[in-house]
Amino acid sequence: MATKETTRFMALLAVGAASLVLAGCSLLPGGNSGTGTGDTGTTDEGDDVFSIVVGDCLNDADVAETVSKVPIVDCSEPHDSEAFYAEDLPDGDFPGDDSVAASAEEICAPAFESFVGLSDADSIYTYYYYYPTDSSWASGDREILCVAGTDDFSQVTGSLKGINS
Repeated sequence: MATKETTRFMALLAVGAASLVLAGCSLLPGGNSGTGTGDTGTTDEGDDVFSIVVGDCLNDADVAETVSKVPIVDCSEPHDSEAFYAEDLPDGDFPGDDSVAASAEEICAPAFESFVGLSDADSIYTYYYYYPTDSSWASGDREILCVAGTDDFSQVTGSLKGINS
């Protein structure tokens, strides 16, 4: 059985290799995440990724390497993840992918604990984040969007807010 850190590393390899570039945004797992899909190609089904707001539930486990849309669904329906926090990075030159991802970790980890009610290490759920790429940054994108879901990308019904598990 893999430790949470090993599982996270495997997820970063799987999802990082795919780079899940979402219309100029990237999605990477944080916390104790499971493996990614590793799909390649493009996806153009669903809602514009820039229209996702906190409280939206998403079916984004099967997104391909490059997408411009992600299905947003009612949280009472089965879904893969839920947007739970958003914060803009400061203006300036693009700080680089590693720096943006590190900022996303710093933003999403405490927000996850506040949202779910447990730290990522103690929860059966995990968090991921959408973050700006160099090209989306040039267009004014500064948003880190934190989403919560299961380690194995299985679907849930209802909100994870205050679930305490």
